[in-house]
Amino acid sequence: MTVAGQLLLLQLLVVLLVVVVVGGLSFSETGERLARAESRRSLSAAETLAANPTVRALLPTAVPGGSSPLAAVGETVRTVSGATTVTLMHPDRTVVTSSDPAAVGTELSDDGPGDTQGRSWAGSVHGAAVAEVPVLDDEGQVIGTARIGRLLPSLSERLGAAGPGLLVYVGLATSVGVVGSTMLSRRIKRQTLGLEPTEIAGLVEHREALLHGIREGVIALDTAGRVTLLNDAARRLLGLPPDTVGRPLPEVTCDPELLEALTEDAAAPDRLVVVGARLLVLNRMPVRSHGSVIGSVTTMRDQTEMQAMERALDSSRRTTGTLRAQTHEFSNQLHTISGLLQLEEYEEVVRFVEGVSNHRDSLYLQVTERISDLPVAALLIAKDSLAAERGARLVVDEASSVSRVDDELSRDLVTVVGNLIDNALDAVAGGADPRVEVTLTEDEEAVTVQVHDTGPGVDVPAVERLFRSGYTTKRSARAGGRGYGLALVRLVCRRRGGEVTVRNDDDAGGAVFTAKLPKTPAEVAR
Repeated sequence: MTVAGQLLLLQLLVVLLVVVVVGGLSFSETGERLARAESRRSLSAAETLAANPTVRALLPTAVPGGSSPLAAVGETVRTVSGATTVTLMHPDRTVVTSSDPAAVGTELSDDGPGDTQGRSWAGSVHGAAVAEVPVLDDEGQVIGTARIGRLLPSLSERLGAAGPGLLVYVGLATSVGVVGSTMLSRRIKRQTLGLEPTEIAGLVEHREALLHGIREGVIALDTAGRVTLLNDAARRLLGLPPDTVGRPLPEVTCDPELLEALTEDAAAPDRLVVVGARLLVLNRMPVRSHGSVIGSVTTMRDQTEMQAMERALDSSRRTTGTLRAQTHEFSNQLHTISGLLQLEEYEEVVRFVEGVSNHRDSLYLQVTERISDLPVAALLIAKDSLAAERGARLVVDEASSVSRVDDELSRDLVTVVGNLIDNALDAVAGGADPRVEVTLTEDEEAVTVQVHDTGPGVDVPAVERLFRSGYTTKRSARAGGRGYGLALVRLVCRRRGGEVTVRNDDDAGGAVFTAKLPKTPAEVAR
């Protein structure tokens, strides 16, 4: 059934209910008023009859059914008052005369309210307005009773009399209901884009099934920052409580990066955000209605596992880059040796080869003596060649000491050390003394990585933004190609229950990044 049909049916039911209730109350009140009015008229007629001199004189000696002027007096009173029955009785309630011949000589029961002996009363008895008044002699003694009865109209008679007016009322109410229902249904259809209730319910059910069936998270906010929609995936990825919907977002999360990503004004496609131990990709779009922004909707997907694969690929890329740098370095050395041989400077060739060999052996020895984990040691040796190609020096601090660690921690160390060194080499590029110092230490609980560069340092107000995905200070950064290294470092540290910090070295200059990676990884919610 359409909205208009449902509203019309509802209006008709309401009108019918109102008519029945109001009509019932009205008929009840009208009947009571009519009974009271007729009772008063009957009482007045009974008082007139009881005070009649003929009645007072003849009633004490009158014989039931005998010829007496009492019958004529009673009939006169009945005709004048319009009563149905007029009865005169002895004190023992024996009927002396009555407009109902069958009642003459019988004894009427006392149907008055309570003890009415010797008292006047009026009321409704068996559908009639009845009044009784005692007849008194000159000395005030009761010598009989005058009774007047007047039949009241039945319910069917009253309904028949009120029928035309009731039909007019029902017709008017129905007409108003039809017009109102039609106008209201048109307004509702405009607001619901012409959809019927069953169609709206189907859309809602389809939307709920769709939202909670997809793997991607979806969260919607209104202009006041309240959460209006949240599916299971978004609640799990963001770690939000079950009663999030309807609450302001700052009440359910205090992550500043997440709050900014979900509430910023502009659309934000493919923004990477670190939430706890997860790396999420957020796509936020404003929602508009009639040209006005009414909120926003953000979709998100978990990139943590994908990022692990990208880390492995990035490690391969860095290895390829360092090999290229070493190839370039060895090519230059071979060119030098070739030139010396052509000049027949054989002793110089020997000294040059010995110098190169000693430098390489010294570097290998310095690194492998302090760093027992081979992947990390190999990374540092490779980064030395990369630093040399960029005109910088990479120094492994003498205080460094790391034993062989498990494979998972080794991979995380390669990611953290590699990204911090790359970031430091970018920072010292073009400086007067481009140098990067790396210190790796460990205790029973964690491995600490410290990278100190001689660059310009970091902007203190922008420290937090340094670790946000996509943020970079490099002018040559290409879209999508920069700004994820430090965010990845923070992600790796947090996944293990550690953290990464940065500060400026006021004495030596430059920035100092310190990353702490616990040997036992923290539990990560899945």
